[in-house]
Amino acid sequence: MDAKEILKKIFSESIEAQKRFAGDPANIDAVDEAAEAIIECFKKGGKVLVFGNGGSAADAQHMAAELVVRFEKERKSLPCIALNADQANLTAIGNDYDFSRVFSRQIESFASEKDVVVAISTSGMSPNVIEGAVAARAKKAKVVALGGRDGGKLLPLSDIAIIVRENNTARIQEVHATVIHAICKLVEDAF
Repeated sequence: MDAKEILKKIFSESIEAQKRFAGDPANIDAVDEAAEAIIECFKKGGKVLVFGNGGSAADAQHMAAELVVRFEKERKSLPCIALNADQANLTAIGNDYDFSRVFSRQIESFASEKDVVVAISTSGMSPNVIEGAVAARAKKAKVVALGGRDGGKLLPLSDIAIIVRENNTARIQEVHATVIHAICKLVEDAF
């Protein structure tokens, strides 16, 4: 395959993954439910804590920026923290405890029952994301799982599961980005 064929294939696969996700009413319901949970959280004075690894860490930071700064229009700032963005906490927890605790330790400190925790993992199997979700449940925060494949170990730990049932990590992340934008749109419109 030449470069142009490869590029067309990538875009075509991404479009098809988006269509498959959007074509399942349960997926649309889950995204709507997640947005509603976040809206209620903010109305009650809570915050969103979001985290993931690698590309999912970038997605977490993206979501936090969209809510804290703005998405499409001017409105009040909304409290959202990407737990993977604090290098001092990540390295201290990883060094003093274990990398599997980098999110759970922060959740222990920052989460409350008024909050929503968004745990992002394309496999649903990342040990530190799983531990973060476990810690969030212990704090009685609502857990939104943004996962892929079959949801993995993250699925049963979630109150709201948004699972992109694809096997290719890049396609999962592309749908995750759209899901994040959709949630931010609904949340922003509510404020």
